[in-house]
Amino acid sequence: MSRESRKFKVPDALANVYDFANTLDLRHFTHFGVEHPQSDELAGPKELADWMVERGLGGDGGRVTPAMFETALRLREALRAYLQCDPAERRRNRDVLGALDRALAPFPLRVEVRAGRGATLSAAREDALAGLSAVAIELHDAALVGTLDRLKMCASEECRRVFFDRSKPATRRWCMSTLCGNRMKTRAYRERQREAK
Repeated sequence: MSRESRKFKVPDALANVYDFANTLDLRHFTHFGVEHPQSDELAGPKELADWMVERGLGGDGGRVTPAMFETALRLREALRAYLQCDPAERRRNRDVLGALDRALAPFPLRVEVRAGRGATLSAAREDALAGLSAVAIELHDAALVGTLDRLKMCASEECRRVFFDRSKPATRRWCMSTLCGNRMKTRAYRERQREAK
């Protein structure tokens, strides 16, 4: 779990999905006169390996190759496309579901039965990308208990940050109503005022 996921009270059971999706920062807005710089924490294989080690997902499976890096980026892209959909749309958007299914295929899981813990899922991969199987496991587990629907992408085109919706009805659209929500509402209000003239 990262400092960021702790700060925004993302459940531990979804922290790797949240952190992985947010390694790509597409925010491009100005706040208090300061423009937010876009960034990508996963600039290359080394950065991906470092990111996994920081989160306890790194293993002794060797180094991350360029092909593995591309596999990880495909997973992130498909995951972000999935989270961008409204939770109700996620279950019926065949393109998004198919892309995520294909991106998860390189991360097979196995069931392990352990005394005192029951059945758990673990990575079947044994290479440097095995740690990313945690994302697949968290997706599976969160879908079963229903918390995956609370992981969403901010509706602001200038943000696109993934957030965990802690509201009781689970209807939040923005990562921060005081920032993205306020900016979008103000823009919509100004647009309505222009059209009314």
